Amino acid sequence: MKNLFVCTLFLLGIYSLSAQDISDHTIGLRLGSNRGFGTEISYQMKLNSENRAEFNLGWRSSNSVSAMKLNGLYQWVWLIEDGFNWYAGVGGGLGTYSNNTANNSSRTFLFAAGDIGIEYNFNFPLQASLDLRPEIGGNGYFENSFGIDIALGIRYKF
Repeated sequence: MKNLFVCTLFLLGIYSLSAQDISDHTIGLRLGSNRGFGTEISYQMKLNSENRAEFNLGWRSSNSVSAMKLNGLYQWVWLIEDGFNWYAGVGGGLGTYSNNTANNSSRTFLFAAGDIGIEYNFNFPLQASLDLRPEIGGNGYFENSFGIDIALGIRYKF
């Protein structure tokens, strides 16, 4: 009887962890810093009750580099508490950059990315997030082929 009780509590605990509410679609801005301040147009699409896809198109600019990046991420989402979720994901992307201090020629690059963050879903159609996205690759774009992008996201839920 004790084992049945423990198993029931365990299954209820797993159910509560996967009972988060992922919006069907969100669109907004992701503002961050990695080789200069940048803005990304960000779109998220629910795939099932625990996963979503995120796509970002962004621009970066600093004194030495100007860049444009497109990336896609597959994310797992977990409930922390009502309205709060945390998430992690993997993906990659492509981009182009020019070195503002050299001959200004453009270079294209591919990169792999991870993602970990926290988000809050308001009772009205707005989501706010803070995340960390390590990126590797870059064909000379990232210092030592590695960069970390930290960003604040604001998205409209629909």
